[in-house]
Amino acid sequence: MEQSEQHVLNIENCKRITASGIISVDNFSPSSLSLTYSGGRIIISGSELKITAFSKTNGQFTATGTVSGVKYAGKAVGLKQKLFK
Repeated sequence: MEQSEQHVLNIENCKRITASGIISVDNFSPSSLSLTYSGGRIIISGSELKITAFSKTNGQFTATGTVSGVKYAGKAVGLKQKLFK
């Protein structure tokens, strides 16, 4: 695997989030973070969420707040991809 394809997510004491292999931050609010990695999307829910660092060049991401849930969603398959296999 290439470095950009590797992904790690750590949540410490439901208060500190660190992740690697993040491609982009798609959406953020104090109650929700939406991140993209090579395998799809990560949606983190909670309260008082705040992004403390994100580097698009190396994919490192850090946030703080109270985490109440994490959901992984696979890559969305568009209509073109379904029709033209």
